[in-house]
Amino acid sequence: MASATRTFARALRTSARPALSAAPRAAFRQGGRRFYSSESVKSSSSSWIWLAGAAIVGGGSAWLYTNGLSGSATTKNFTPKFDDYQAVYNEIASRLEENDEYDDGSYGPVLVRLAWHASGTFDKETGTGGSNGATMRFAPESAHGANAGLKAARDFLEPVKAKFPWITYSDLWILAGVCSLQEMLGPQIPYRPGRKDGEVAACTPDGRLPDASQAQDHLRKIFYRMGFNDQEIVALSGAHALGRCHANRSGYEGPWTFSPTVLTNDYYKLLLDEKWQWKKWEGPKQYEDKTTKSLMMLPADLAIIQDKKFKAYAEKYAADNDLFFKDFSAVIVKLFELGVPFAEGTENKRWVFKTFNA
Repeated sequence: MASATRTFARALRTSARPALSAAPRAAFRQGGRRFYSSESVKSSSSSWIWLAGAAIVGGGSAWLYTNGLSGSATTKNFTPKFDDYQAVYNEIASRLEENDEYDDGSYGPVLVRLAWHASGTFDKETGTGGSNGATMRFAPESAHGANAGLKAARDFLEPVKAKFPWITYSDLWILAGVCSLQEMLGPQIPYRPGRKDGEVAACTPDGRLPDASQAQDHLRKIFYRMGFNDQEIVALSGAHALGRCHANRSGYEGPWTFSPTVLTNDYYKLLLDEKWQWKKWEGPKQYEDKTTKSLMMLPADLAIIQDKKFKAYAEKYAADNDLFFKDFSAVIVKLFELGVPFAEGTENKRWVFKTFNA
């Protein structure tokens, strides 16, 4: 059912598109779309989002497939190029809002979470985990607590995989995250293909993703293991501008911001400017904003402003949306490429896709 939150966010996105066709996206970000909580619809009422197919191209290798033509099977060599990946991007983008009953009217946030959780299992010491493999297709990884609810994202992408069988699941999941971030008015996210799908033996152990109930020491342990520093931890946390938690998945309930399908720096503004109090309910400990009681923050979110080093970065991002977008784009590219054995010499060969309605 269409909530005030969903209506507000959808109007924000759709009103943005015509402007974007006549003016740079950056100029629009400086204008009307950066609504803050005090300007939002007050009636607006997921765990930590941080956020076996064919082998894909690496450095130009071909994908072999059979295609029925005039009743006969024909074998073809196919090396996908930029336009082929753009076609996959467009297919995903065209379907993001196909189900008005899903969350706030967009699959974008849950697709970002899928890409995030597929990547965030990386361990730099052992070289295991990361976005290469798409091992969340298998149990036990699919049943890990941090991955609750992500079946919705994986199921959403199955028709796309069927339409474009040459793309690996692991490349598809990351491409879906890139597409969702850009279509939700986020920054450009450069993309590099080359991930191969793994088998069940490559599933990572539980406990590699952040625990929303923990504080800064836990966050540093988890993110340092992946190879991130304090600034990157805070920049990645800005993805919590998107989506919401669900009591029947993570146990937590509610959105972080008033526009959960539009990426802005409001997550940091709200953390710093709103008064947060413990929510009185039967679920796990979480915070609610004192003003409207319609937003929530998790203990790991409050750790961002309770830690002196983290808070300094949060203040910078709250004050400068462009800086946030710049740093977020860089760190999400790093996250999405963790654990991927890309072909040598492809470091500077990332693609930037055109937004669907630009």
